[in-house]
Amino acid sequence: MRRLATALFIVIFAVGCDDTPTSPGQDVPVIVAFGDSLTSGPGLRPEEMYPALLQQRISREGHDYRVINAGVSGDTTSDGLARFDAALVPDTEIVILAIGGNDGLRGVPAATVERNISTMIERAQSRGINVLLCQMEAPPVGGLLYTIDFHRVYTRLAERYKLPLVPFFLLGIIGNEELDLNDTLHPNAAGHRVIADTIWPYLRPML
Repeated sequence: MRRLATALFIVIFAVGCDDTPTSPGQDVPVIVAFGDSLTSGPGLRPEEMYPALLQQRISREGHDYRVINAGVSGDTTSDGLARFDAALVPDTEIVILAIGGNDGLRGVPAATVERNISTMIERAQSRGINVLLCQMEAPPVGGLLYTIDFHRVYTRLAERYKLPLVPFFLLGIIGNEELDLNDTLHPNAAGHRVIADTIWPYLRPML
């Protein structure tokens, strides 16, 4: 019995002195959903926003990823660029880049939008992070030519950097009272499910 007790003590002591970190989620690859209010989901609970809905799908399929919501309401591409590096936390493998809508609403020059997003893409790729680009559109407040130029920014970037391009995920949500927050712009919980449905076929092959 004394020998058995001594052996158990040694085992327990060895386990207790193990310096191997055991915090949950450590070394799990990260997906950063980076954007503005369309990602941050004003008025919604975290579990209702599309990043959380994507997390559910990823987990159901047996993939081990942690999805972070890095959306900030009101951000333009210039604002996003200023915080982009900090948002790409250690172990980030994929960034869902869904930004530019506020630029389009404010008539920010398309060249500025392209330069900002291009810089974000290059910074991510330089760190070995895959980028999933989401198409944004500009309403015709700046004229039809501006809307066309703005649209072409995203298709050009996708071609230049060989990125998958998610179609404009607000199509069918804007103005639909069943899918938006009655402000004709921001999606409600049902609208975020539509966004997740739109992004998922493009994200899934990247996992």
